[in-house]
Amino acid sequence: MNAIIIEDEKLSAEHLTTLLKKVDDSINIIATFDSVKKSVEEFSKGLKADLLFVDIHLADGLSFDIFSKIAIETPVIFTTAFNEYAIQAFKINSVDYLLKPIGIEDLRAAVEKYKKLRGNNQSVILENIANAYKSINKQYKNRFMVKIGDNISSVKTEEILHFISEDGLVLLVTENGKRYVIDYTLDALETLISPDVFFRINRKVLINISSVQKVGTYFNSRLKINSATLKDEDSVVSRERVNDFKQWLDK
Repeated sequence: MNAIIIEDEKLSAEHLTTLLKKVDDSINIIATFDSVKKSVEEFSKGLKADLLFVDIHLADGLSFDIFSKIAIETPVIFTTAFNEYAIQAFKINSVDYLLKPIGIEDLRAAVEKYKKLRGNNQSVILENIANAYKSINKQYKNRFMVKIGDNISSVKTEEILHFISEDGLVLLVTENGKRYVIDYTLDALETLISPDVFFRINRKVLINISSVQKVGTYFNSRLKINSATLKDEDSVVSRERVNDFKQWLDK
């Protein structure tokens, strides 16, 4: 099996090569590239392999740019230190991902997964890579249109403290305490706004990370956010969301 490594850190590329030989000594690394530019140049010459190991961050940009510049009919295993929501996208859409630092058992599992999938139509694999690319590069909403009397105004997403569901309506609440009804459900909003910025702390509230200044413990293994704009019962992080909430704050 011929493989290519696309990785801008020399030590990481060497480490991966060593691990691959231990996993399957029939794997032959035919090339290693450290940039989008070099990768595109070489693939444009007709270079082919059975499998690619591709880091996301390269010396001159994101490796996704390779696939947007040239058609490559080769399955990909990504190596990445990307945050959790990106990793989940790759877990669903690509052949596999490897979270750095790469462990030999994870690498072995990824190679075995590739071997099981390689009989599939290559176009399906490429479509999955494209879907992953779109997912990572998704453009989130940066403003909402709200109605003020007979007029319509624009509210920047960065000015929103939180979204809250009340009496069957969803409202956005701004830094100056203004409240506007919007025509979205909280479930829909979770797909439209950046998960790095907003978090669903309970069934009623999506909160901006800039609004979280102080968090305290609360009974029944929950947490409570100190907020001047949320009622006590609305500022509680539900028990099943506590661990994810802590990880979100710590990104």
